[in-house]
Amino acid sequence: MKIDKIQDGHGDEFFRSLLALETLEDCYNYFDDLMTLKELDSMIQRFEVAKLLLLNKTYSDIAEATGSSTTTISRVKRIIDEGNGGLLEMVHRIDEQDGEELHH
Repeated sequence: MKIDKIQDGHGDEFFRSLLALETLEDCYNYFDDLMTLKELDSMIQRFEVAKLLLLNKTYSDIAEATGSSTTTISRVKRIIDEGNGGLLEMVHRIDEQDGEELHH
């Protein structure tokens, strides 16, 4: 895992801070303070790309819908296929409520 490099007291403390967020407003305020708009937009975009990939959308449809490059789409596809499963699990958890039929 790539994340092994930060699994120490500081990394643990940061991730515990995420688990302590209770509302959407908490999340917006926390990430607004913590990240630049570009960094946050990049994370949101990757999440949306993952969702669209799992809906079997084409790369061109995803690029048009999200503004992502095909390089970013390919990277997210590789994460879905070969990653730790964290992104995949979160997309599935969030979209269970929407009733969308995600694949993978």
